[in-house]
Amino acid sequence: MRYGGIGKTLLIGLAVIAAIGVMAFSWYRSGYDKAVRYDEDVNEAWSNVDTALQRRFDLIPNLVSTVKGYAEHEKGIFESLANARTKYFANADRGSKIEAANEFSGVLSRLLMLQENYPNLKADQSFMALIDSLEGTENRINVARTRYNEVSKTLNSFRRSFFGSFFCARAGVEDAPYFEASEQAKTEVPQVKF
Repeated sequence: MRYGGIGKTLLIGLAVIAAIGVMAFSWYRSGYDKAVRYDEDVNEAWSNVDTALQRRFDLIPNLVSTVKGYAEHEKGIFESLANARTKYFANADRGSKIEAANEFSGVLSRLLMLQENYPNLKADQSFMALIDSLEGTENRINVARTRYNEVSKTLNSFRRSFFGSFFCARAGVEDAPYFEASEQAKTEVPQVKF
């Protein structure tokens, strides 16, 4: 009888240890999976931003060729657009792409201001169709940026939490940079100078 009580106690102890092990594994797996899910949400949102920016970059050569006929002496704007576009595609990391996209936005606004100085350009049907396409694309970019920043905030908040930092480190999840307006865009109004 004495050995039966020890065996029963040992069995109960092992069951408790096993239950604690299962609970610890479930907690670990849940936290790890959350870190991975947040990272994938950020990757998906970035992919949507990247796709919208790609559409914008594809529209620009058509817009530039339409405007060139009216504003041939505005070479600086066209070169700046080409350089910013090249810079975007030459960079692989999100932070550099965000910086290049912000630079591109500033130059693009200067290009769009040309229509104020060239009345015939405003009347050009292909220019107006391109402007409409560009406006739609800019709206898509804005929505995609907002969504990206929302999921980045969720990931970054989790990553900064006590246990979240542990799980993110285990899953290899890094902070996601926010898509913010450049300092230049916050302080300077684009100007076209002739």
